[in-house]
Amino acid sequence: MVKKLLLSVVMMSALLPASLAFAAGEATPAQLQGAIDAVWVMLAAILVIFMQAGFALLEAGSTRMKNAGHVAGKTVLTFGLCAIAFWAVGFGFAFGDGNSFFGTTGFFVDGSEEQAKAAFGSLSASDVPITIKFLFQLAFAGVSLAIAWGGFAERGKLAVYFVFGTLFTVVIYPIVAHWVWGGGWLAQIGMQDFAGSTVVHLQGATAALVATLLLKPRIGKYNKDKTPNLIPGHNQVLSVLGVIILWIGWFGFNPGSTLSAMNDGFFGYIALTTNLAAAAGAVAAMVVSWMYFGKADIPSMLNGVLAALVAITAACAFVTPRDAVIIGAVSGILTFFTALWFEKAGVDDPVYAFSVHGIAGIWGTLSTGFFATPELAAKVGVGKAGLFYGGGLEQLGVQALGIFGAFLFVLILSFVILYLIKVTIGLRVTEEEEIVGLDVSEHGTYGYPEQMKKAAHGSTVTTV
Repeated sequence: MVKKLLLSVVMMSALLPASLAFAAGEATPAQLQGAIDAVWVMLAAILVIFMQAGFALLEAGSTRMKNAGHVAGKTVLTFGLCAIAFWAVGFGFAFGDGNSFFGTTGFFVDGSEEQAKAAFGSLSASDVPITIKFLFQLAFAGVSLAIAWGGFAERGKLAVYFVFGTLFTVVIYPIVAHWVWGGGWLAQIGMQDFAGSTVVHLQGATAALVATLLLKPRIGKYNKDKTPNLIPGHNQVLSVLGVIILWIGWFGFNPGSTLSAMNDGFFGYIALTTNLAAAAGAVAAMVVSWMYFGKADIPSMLNGVLAALVAITAACAFVTPRDAVIIGAVSGILTFFTALWFEKAGVDDPVYAFSVHGIAGIWGTLSTGFFATPELAAKVGVGKAGLFYGGGLEQLGVQALGIFGAFLFVLILSFVILYLIKVTIGLRVTEEEEIVGLDVSEHGTYGYPEQMKKAAHGSTVTTV
């Protein structure tokens, strides 16, 4: 109740000057709309930034107790690094005026409308202040980077977060963002990725996959015969809470990408398709895990929710509610089986980053090539109708090309950067540090000091 009251006060404070001016005949309807849009996008940016809390809880709960403090704490560190790097360089590369591959203007954002008009033509369709646009896009970059860290979980050096986090934000994420959202070559051929199944999720997941392969599996994950062992997370309640926070944050992620609260209420339609997909993903993943294991697996259900949200991120503005349910359900099933396949293939992805964000990101981006309706494609003004709505194979081909281009670019650049880090400062902590846990080896204290002291009582190390 208190939170709702505070939110109402904030919104009224922001809108009151414009409303009074309008009433006095000093402001136009367009100015009032601009004020409302600014408040809406700012609120959406806050929701997306708050998704960092969801990632912290989800990843901490999905890993072992001895690494919980490290996993949660690095979320704050890396978002801080991302904010500075994106402000200085990344935002300009992504949205600055330039060529078909990257922006060449708008570095070191100063918040002035003069810079906005001179450097950010790709964002000119919205009258929201450039400062709010920057915060909104920063939140997206931060989510992509948070996804990438899933591949480093429980064995990556803290120093790597500084180096790779900065370079990912400067030379990887913004380039693909420019291709799709900044007027680049994929935008020019009509790629449909409304809120980032490819731009945000596939990019982060691809970097996570490269890290997972270069770091190699955690100690004890595989037996000598290559069969995998289960390494469960230490707290499913934290994981559930993290997913709920992410689910709520997605209402800023997808609906906020309209950059307007007054476009015939279209942000509400996008919220509807987003929520239906997530619900379908939860149910489908739970049911398929129940059929496969004979027990209803909670982590599989959580992955189903996230996979569905990832998939609908590209399609939310282009598809009907019925098709959103189909997209979400397929996502939950795909993620369940691909996670099992990768694990059996020897890929130790602790939080299933590539299955949840990569495979689902690919499916979600392709899905508009199947399900985009001509009416919604025309409303958004991007691309054409999908195969099932009379559009033929053209949009599907554009979607596939965009996926291939983005995946290949991120794969190669991530490999080069991480391999150079590996042969210089190293990617992975020592065996002893991994056994003791990153809480102690990297930070000198446990996230759960009392419990870990009990677990380690009578021995020098613990493998809890």
